[in-house]
Amino acid sequence: MKYPTIWPQFFTATIQNWKQLLKDDGYKDIIIECLKFLVKEQRIELNAFVVMSSHVHIIWQPLQQFTLTQIQSSFMTQTAKAIKKKLALENPDVLEQLHVNKYDRTYQIWKREPLSIELFTEKAFLQKLEYIHENPVAAGLVNLAEEYKYSSAKFYLEGIDEFGIITHYSGN
Repeated sequence: MKYPTIWPQFFTATIQNWKQLLKDDGYKDIIIECLKFLVKEQRIELNAFVVMSSHVHIIWQPLQQFTLTQIQSSFMTQTAKAIKKKLALENPDVLEQLHVNKYDRTYQIWKREPLSIELFTEKAFLQKLEYIHENPVAAGLVNLAEEYKYSSAKFYLEGIDEFGIITHYSGN
């Protein structure tokens, strides 16, 4: 069966109430492990990412029979469960700050309705790529984009993929 071509997607997910949960590298590693899983299982092609203290930006493309909704749901669910588990063990007070009275959950890690934008043109892709890579610089975390560990900037600027999960964007 031939599947339709899907454009790269710019995806942003934000921690509930903009909490700085991802400030600690252990929580950033949860995001990386989920991205590694999605790439290894051939659910996505990962073109770019950055993990900030309260949000993530990703450029990815669903592969094979996977839909964008399935990919987003898998990412949000898998990372939320792992973050919740880590918070329960290490910082239960912060976890309680994320308590909600919802029919389908006790805690809300990610804000509902993450942003997802199709990148129809190379110009749009390159604009989002630069935005992703410059995020840590704009936040004052590093002087140069490639200095930030939890980003694909080093891959695009120096050819180094420390996580082994990035596919270089070659244009539409």
